[in-house]
Amino acid sequence: MLYQSTRGCAPHIDFRSATLAGLAPDGGLYLPQNWPRFSEADIADLAGCDYAETAARVLAPFVGDCLSGAELRDLTRAAYGAFSHDAVTPLVQLNERNWLLELFHGPTLAFKDVALQLLGHLFERFLTGTNTHLTIVGATSGDTGSAAINAVANRAQISIVMLHPKGRVSDVQRRQMTTVLAENVHNVAIDGSFDDAQAMVKRMFADELVTGQRTLSAVNSINWARLAAQVVYYFYAAVRLGAPQRQVAFSVPTGNFGDVFAGHVAAQVGLPIARLIVATNVNDILHRALSTGDYSASMVVPTATPSMDIQVSSNFERLLFDVGGRDGAALAAQMRGFEAARTMQLTNSQRTSAARLMTSARIDGEAMGQAMLWAWDHAGQLIDPHTAVALSAAISAARDSMLDPAIPIVTLATAHPAKFGDAVMAATGQNSALPARLGNLFDREERCTHLPGDYGAVRDFVLAATAS
Repeated sequence: MLYQSTRGCAPHIDFRSATLAGLAPDGGLYLPQNWPRFSEADIADLAGCDYAETAARVLAPFVGDCLSGAELRDLTRAAYGAFSHDAVTPLVQLNERNWLLELFHGPTLAFKDVALQLLGHLFERFLTGTNTHLTIVGATSGDTGSAAINAVANRAQISIVMLHPKGRVSDVQRRQMTTVLAENVHNVAIDGSFDDAQAMVKRMFADELVTGQRTLSAVNSINWARLAAQVVYYFYAAVRLGAPQRQVAFSVPTGNFGDVFAGHVAAQVGLPIARLIVATNVNDILHRALSTGDYSASMVVPTATPSMDIQVSSNFERLLFDVGGRDGAALAAQMRGFEAARTMQLTNSQRTSAARLMTSARIDGEAMGQAMLWAWDHAGQLIDPHTAVALSAAISAARDSMLDPAIPIVTLATAHPAKFGDAVMAATGQNSALPARLGNLFDREERCTHLPGDYGAVRDFVLAATAS
């Protein structure tokens, strides 16, 4: 299995190299040259598998010969053995049609753990026996940072610098990052938005002053290995609801587009997904792009769903490449135009092809709160506000007869409700306590550096903090 850049000007590389590199040198994102294919028999055979075995089987064709089957199984078992639920990503039924896929049973209570616990093991496995020291530079709108830090803290041959927008993540999210005092962990709060932080990270990968001195890698969903790991839970859920004999729909709270693109990948390789519902908050660039073709960034509006307060969704580039004919030169020109003007129009081919699988919905704060209350009143389930955005979109899809009534709709529950306790209390009147395994989170010492929203200041900090 070889990987190509969406922008067409980078050498083709294997899974190991794509994992360690993160972003392609031409500024594009890596994708497999060709999609592997799972037969109905392959999917049916997953019915009796636990999560770690499912992961090993689903990931095997993407990994190719970079790991043996036994090596991959060892890594998936190590990654998922410490989750608090034996099913790792259990399904919870809300009513006759709607289900939750709980993705928050990892160490930091968010869906990012499902991928990043494995990515930490992959980094360590691929670095062992080499002289390479990896410098991970990432941006987070909340959950990626804590999950990535947890996955790589104290690992040899790795340093991590994580940027977050100051004052725009929840107290729990911030403390899960800033209370990790490992020597290889560096947290930075920048003035500005997540989009500003993400732009700095991308710029750093193209900065020869940095790349000449550090071996950079990424943990955001621009890293293919992280995204591939997210494909697994689509298979795990769909098989338990009757796949391959039965189609399943998924509603996905969407910010940087990685989680929903993992669903796109699952569909391309053979999983019978009837529909992917791309649920956005009022920062609705993706809804506008999918429904009207207008991909135009505007100012970020802070909301109760900070992980979705994004106006530039990195992984959308992967979709545009895949549904637009896989023309790297054309996609590179399209993205350069967007980066210059912060606006672009999707081609007819891109819109039509995306619409075969995806629909979208814009959910405001009132509808989000109503969905949180509905989940509690009708099913006794407390859900976080990001999950509520997707549940609201799922309920609307079912009510509007968008899908055959026989098709179940699975809402991805992306964070534990206690991570957003104030929003849960406001919507439901219920208190959601942090699980005991988080311990004395609010009593721990914090360590974080505050920097202006200036690329030069951030670059200089990264070089100084990761000097050997």
